[in-house]
Amino acid sequence: MSRRRPWALRVSATAVSAAALVAMAAPADAAAAGSTSTTAAKVDYATWQKDCQTVMDQALPYLEQRIAAAKPGEKQAIVFDVDNTTLETDFGFSFPQPANKPVLNVAEYAQEHGVSLFFVTARPGIIAAPTEWNLEHDGYEVSGLRVRGLLDLFKDVAAYKTAQRADIENDGYTIIANIGNSATDLSGGHAEKTFKLPDYDGQLS
Repeated sequence: MSRRRPWALRVSATAVSAAALVAMAAPADAAAAGSTSTTAAKVDYATWQKDCQTVMDQALPYLEQRIAAAKPGEKQAIVFDVDNTTLETDFGFSFPQPANKPVLNVAEYAQEHGVSLFFVTARPGIIAAPTEWNLEHDGYEVSGLRVRGLLDLFKDVAAYKTAQRADIENDGYTIIANIGNSATDLSGGHAEKTFKLPDYDGQLS
């Protein structure tokens, strides 16, 4: 039996993580043998972008006013979900995944005015590094990325995300807005205001 060369056994952790990240972007129904259907095909991209813009058109005036009204020494923060909120997960079948432009525009305004951006996602810790790189590559300034550790994978997602926001508040931040596309992103409080992007009854992750 021939022996494999040592270099052939070495696999880059980053490459594995990036591959896992791209795999997460593919909807489950696309995995069926011979299937060419995707979640993105069920939802028109232009409609999704228009609907996202409608929500961000409500968020931006609020943020402009709230940021201007910051108290002396107040550490303002916004918490974002990742999949189909800050990144076009169900539409960007490549790595890096594109930014969701309406959300990026709001995030850029906030970060230019001293607001810290935190990202709380149900993604597992194994893809934390490529996720953070993807966000920063697209223009988000990442003050913190919260991903699920092994024990978190067995917890209710909404409870996990609520706990992460509470932890951010415990670090001295005022969460002036929480932006996501699922009820599990936004329930549980620990944010002054929430903005829900469309998920079309769960069609988008």
